Amino acid sequence: METSLNVARPEATEPTPAPPRRPVLRELLDTFLPAIVIVLVVNLLLAQPRTVHGQSMEPCLHENERVIIDLVSLRWREPRRGEIIVLRLPNRRSDPLIKRVIGMPGDTVTIRAGKVLVNEQVLDEPYLDQITPGRMPAQVVPEAHVFVLGDNRGASNDSRYFGMVPYENVLGRAWLRYWPPSEVELFH
Repeated sequence: METSLNVARPEATEPTPAPPRRPVLRELLDTFLPAIVIVLVVNLLLAQPRTVHGQSMEPCLHENERVIIDLVSLRWREPRRGEIIVLRLPNRRSDPLIKRVIGMPGDTVTIRAGKVLVNEQVLDEPYLDQITPGRMPAQVVPEAHVFVLGDNRGASNDSRYFGMVPYENVLGRAWLRYWPPSEVELFH
C-alpha cells in the first residue's frame, strides 16, 4: 500500500514591492531646508561672521580677517570698556564699523600728549603699538552711549569724528577671530 505524504509546498509569494521612491527634489528639500533654517536663525539672532575692512583696528585686527560677532550678550548688558564691537553709524548708510569701547556712560574722555584719559586717568591700552595723535577736549559720554576708538588711531574713523554711539547702534561684540587659521583667537 502506498502511503501518501502531504508535503507542505511553499506557497508562491509575490515579491514585496520596493517602497516608492521619493522625488529627488523632495529629498533635497527634506535634507537642506532644516539646515538652511538653522543657519538663518543663528545668523539673524545669535552670531554673524564679519570681514574686517580697513586698517583702523591694527595691530589687533587686520584687513580681510574674519570674526564672529556675538549678537546676544549685549541685549542683556551694556558694552564694556576694552571690548571690540561692531556698530552702525547713527543716521548714515554705510557698512558697519568695528571699534574698541573706550568710554562708558558718565565717563569724561580726553586726548592729550599722545594719551587717552578717562576721568582724568591715563587709560591702560596694552593692545596699542603707537601713541594717540592729536588732541581732543574733554567730552562726557551720555547715558546709553559709548565712546569708541580704533586701535590704529592715525587711520581710524571713530568717535573723535562721528561722536558717541548710542547702544541701539551697537550690533554686537567681536567674539572670535576664525580666519586666518593661524590667528584664531577668542576675544575677552
